[in-house]
Amino acid sequence: MLGTRAAERVHLDARARAANPPRAARRRPAARPRKRVVGLMQDRRSSKPSTGLKPVDGVLQWLLGGDPAIRWQTLRDLVGASARAVEQERSKVASDGWGVRLLAEQDAEGTWAGGRSSDGGLYSPKWTSTTYTMLLLRDLGLEATNRPARKACRLLLDRGLQRDGGINYGWRGRSETCITGMVLSILAYFRCDDPRLDTIAMHLLEAQMADGGWNCRRPAGATHASMHTTISVLEGLRLLELHCTRDVDALRAAQRRGREFLLVHRLFRSHRTGSIIKSDFTRFVFPPRWHYDILRALDYFQAVDAPRDPRLAEAIDMVTTRQREDGRWSLQYSYKGKTYFQLERIGMPSRWNTLRALRVLKWWNRAETAGE
Repeated sequence: MLGTRAAERVHLDARARAANPPRAARRRPAARPRKRVVGLMQDRRSSKPSTGLKPVDGVLQWLLGGDPAIRWQTLRDLVGASARAVEQERSKVASDGWGVRLLAEQDAEGTWAGGRSSDGGLYSPKWTSTTYTMLLLRDLGLEATNRPARKACRLLLDRGLQRDGGINYGWRGRSETCITGMVLSILAYFRCDDPRLDTIAMHLLEAQMADGGWNCRRPAGATHASMHTTISVLEGLRLLELHCTRDVDALRAAQRRGREFLLVHRLFRSHRTGSIIKSDFTRFVFPPRWHYDILRALDYFQAVDAPRDPRLAEAIDMVTTRQREDGRWSLQYSYKGKTYFQLERIGMPSRWNTLRALRVLKWWNRAETAGE
């Protein structure tokens, strides 16, 4: 991997050099550094290429020239920078770029889009509501101790907890499993210290279906789990597991069953016919909102450092083949709805998709090498 000192040197001038390179640099490619990121291209202990990926050193500089949310995750997940360098960069999410722009939209009550929907902006409108803004702040990596975010967490919990133990907004008594999973992930990420999180977790464990997944339409008679609901719940349980001390074994067991549900479907195929369940599952989208796709699923698998399973190989190959000639990945789609601002443009190179794809492939290749 790039050494810590080299990474920090790259980081110092990356924003000026990589985001908007001078014309001369565009005409004449820069000399490629000798070192490459181990696990992305080729393991130093073997001459065998890992995946056929294109060179990534210039891509790392491009990532480090992006928003603080991209930079700190690149330093942590791809560069291997020191913990101090990572945390210094992460702290900028609240004061620069996308993070501070979203925080500026919060109202005095602590919500986003308050007064613009019947639920007071807690879940609607999409995608400017409190729930979806907090999901994005979670993904940006806003520090868990951020006071405005924690104020919003209290509102999401106080006004969303239903009698059945789950979360919903604008309803009385009955929760919705997708919303419950998403809000649990927010509350757990921002380390909301409240015993009601145990109630929410127990509700989700009891809602797990026989096939291992979850489905928000189960109360209406659904007998097969949903990919959309399952990934939202898995993300919530993972984040809760990181910060809780009780019932960890139960949380891990539920996640194993949930992962097996996804694996049985090879992340995007019918377990009965082998056909693609929905073409949308193969598009790489950020932010994903409540939607499922294979890159989002693979990012969860790498986050929990799941065992390498051959049933993931087709999805991994799809990620690899989507890499552009310049070593990057494009934004393939964006879900329609209101937003405060545009993160990236459809069809253009996407730092979010590139970051996620590279860390997924790094995890996959590391697991492959360990198994050899």
